[in-house]
Amino acid sequence: MQPQADPFIVPPCHETYKVLYADEDILLIHKPSGLLSLSGKHPLNLDSLHHRLVKEYPTAKLLHRLDLGTSGIMLVALNKPANGNLTRQFQARTIDKSYRAMLLGHVEQDSGRISLPIAKDVDQFPLQKICHETGKTAISDYRVLERLEAPRRTRVEFTPVSGRTHQLRIHSQQLGHPILGCDLYASDEAFFMAERLMLHAEMIAFDHPVSGERMEVRSPCPF
Repeated sequence: MQPQADPFIVPPCHETYKVLYADEDILLIHKPSGLLSLSGKHPLNLDSLHHRLVKEYPTAKLLHRLDLGTSGIMLVALNKPANGNLTRQFQARTIDKSYRAMLLGHVEQDSGRISLPIAKDVDQFPLQKICHETGKTAISDYRVLERLEAPRRTRVEFTPVSGRTHQLRIHSQQLGHPILGCDLYASDEAFFMAERLMLHAEMIAFDHPVSGERMEVRSPCPF
């Protein structure tokens, strides 16, 4: 019998979440980089955004997740009707999101679309892979915001059309410009150029589950 690999224990996250908007039905939260969205199975990975939230908002339900290293805005439901309404909006893809990222090197085109299907890499969990046979459709639009020197980097805005696991990370890699600080898909050069994953969920737009009003809320990018 082969020995089991040591479990991954998340380092403590000392930064707190911030409430960007709150009413009786929803919360909009800024999640810091380094904090799990949901608690892990290992008891030492109990700390998470949800674990912290329910201490103050006992009925809070996360509607989506951000990777451990990704910071930014998250939408939270505070009751069952709101949860159902917003879940249907996610399923219908009427919720818009945008991200900021810092990529290695200079992206040549000022804007573009990456359309590459993504599947689980069963041999290298938790990695995903590009697979044209079994992968699910994955589309990411990007726009260059700034090209920087010394070292050469590109600040981009991503607008994902789909929402696959690790989509922006693996699409950036396939573009030839991985996200700085990415521990899964970046080269060693790109990984060591940042102390965190340089990916931030900046904006979310949706219809309020009760009033129906279209809302657009932003979480300022910290890098």
